[in-house]
Amino acid sequence: MRLPQEIITAKRDGEKLAAADIRQMVAGLTNGGISEGQAAAFAMAIFFSGMDADERVAMTLAMRDSGTVLDWSDLPGPALDKHSTGGVGDTVSLPLAAAVAACGGHVPMISGRGLGHTGGTLDKLDAVPGYVTQPGLELFRKVVREAGCAIIGQTADLAPADRRLYAIRDVTGTVETIPLLTSSILSKKLAAGLHGLAMDVKFGSGAFLPPLAKARELAAALVSVANGAGLPTTALLTDMDEPLASAAGNGVEV
Repeated sequence: MRLPQEIITAKRDGEKLAAADIRQMVAGLTNGGISEGQAAAFAMAIFFSGMDADERVAMTLAMRDSGTVLDWSDLPGPALDKHSTGGVGDTVSLPLAAAVAACGGHVPMISGRGLGHTGGTLDKLDAVPGYVTQPGLELFRKVVREAGCAIIGQTADLAPADRRLYAIRDVTGTVETIPLLTSSILSKKLAAGLHGLAMDVKFGSGAFLPPLAKARELAAALVSVANGAGLPTTALLTDMDEPLASAAGNGVEV
């Protein structure tokens, strides 16, 4: 076992990290064993030096395993989900979850808030008076089983290492690096116990990542890492040069 600063230095200098090093850093994020400064330095080292396919899979699996991993084997159909990288007026999740449920799938959708100027599905649902976006896992399971779909926010039990690292990335300018975006998105999806995932990767002026080349790079990384971690995944590149909804804004979109 290496000291956290040794692992940070190795990644800063472009070294490939062993899965054990990555698991150690993620465990430190979860239990407080690494400081805010070390976590920020680790994120910045990844931002500049990147991660190869093996490191990305190891990072994603370690963050998945930092908390509860749901099991949907008791459902009469597959547990399926879709995730969007975000755009202005992107309301696809709301009708799509119900449509998939109507076709016999089950959608335990653990959604997120907006990135940058984009609106997140949770932000939209929070505009509905009385809607609880972070229920307990038992209620989440009950609704998915009975209604076929539920959209909630990340709970304290699911990928807690990601929640801490994301907060640090948000204030250190390291949100948009592909390895950390990939592990952040997929750790939550893997923790949700899915049987299949569709990724909606946006490009264009209303997207979180406007350049098409950057969106294509992220889509390829998400599909590669998800399948490498055992989750069958496909991705679509979709245009966000104009809003999908007839309005833009959380309350009016709902």
